Amino acid sequence: MSESVEAPRGRRTRRAAAAPGEPREPITDPEKAREIALGVLTRAQRSSAQLREKLVERRVDAGLADEIVARYAEVGLIDDAGLAQTIVRTRHAERGQSRRAIRMELARKGFEDEDIAGALDQIDDEDERARAAELARRRWEQLASHPEDVRTRRVVAMLGRKGYPSSLAFALVKDLRRADDGDGGC
Repeated sequence: MSESVEAPRGRRTRRAAAAPGEPREPITDPEKAREIALGVLTRAQRSSAQLREKLVERRVDAGLADEIVARYAEVGLIDDAGLAQTIVRTRHAERGQSRRAIRMELARKGFEDEDIAGALDQIDDEDERARAAELARRRWEQLASHPEDVRTRRVVAMLGRKGYPSSLAFALVKDLRRADDGDGGC
């Protein structure tokens, strides 16, 4: 027996009806499991841990999921080190996130410590400070019509959300205030 189930975004899927409270059998067919894995990887790049989690979520036997993840890493379908480096570059350049915030995201996604450390080596203290200064300056200018205390609070908060330490945020705001005072006297 099967019933029609409404899937996300209006797609309809067919699945075997299970009696309420009855556990569904894990998937042990390697071909079906590989099909699920490829479907997951087609939608978005994933770390090894994320792929394994998705497979187990979709009822693939845990042992079989481990085998598939190991094989896909071996043949290059998943590359944790490369993906971590890509994430670091994009999060820092496009979103302006600090190394601390990026480290937390990578750990949450299941990357190994050595992959995280290797990827974060792309950003040094100088790069991080320069990016924070650029973000602070841009936000400071956007808030030009606001009182100085409001501007300070909002710039520091924005940098904090991106993972920068408050000491750096306040130092950058202090520099921006000095620059404003210098411009006002000219």
